[in-house]
Amino acid sequence: MTDAKTHPNPALKVALLNGLRRRCPRCGEGQLFRRGLKTCERCSECNLLFQRDYGDTLMFMIITDRIPILVGIAALYFGIHPNGWASTVFFFAALSVPLLATLRERQGLALALDYVLRVKLSDPSDELHAASLPSHSA
Repeated sequence: MTDAKTHPNPALKVALLNGLRRRCPRCGEGQLFRRGLKTCERCSECNLLFQRDYGDTLMFMIITDRIPILVGIAALYFGIHPNGWASTVFFFAALSVPLLATLRERQGLALALDYVLRVKLSDPSDELHAASLPSHSA
């Protein structure tokens, strides 16, 4: 295992692409998920803590879940009305299949955004910035 000194913080685009690939946003090597939607606590390569506080990524997930639903509501409002049971099933499948198919990618992107914010907002209590703080030894 290595640490932040051997893996410098990547550019925003690289970190987000790593998240979309379901890899560690910092090193791009370690996996984000153990199985299903269960995230690893830390990166197996660079030891990055993925979620400092549980729930930091929930708002992003809620927003990205609601966008396709908003598109469906807009389609209904502007005149696309399913007429039979087959078209109704197709309509709801067209809304729900992309949501379910992209859950892991969206969660990976959310974790990458959380990582980027943690890097940019430099909270001294975050372990990302603890190594850069001067030690106060007596």
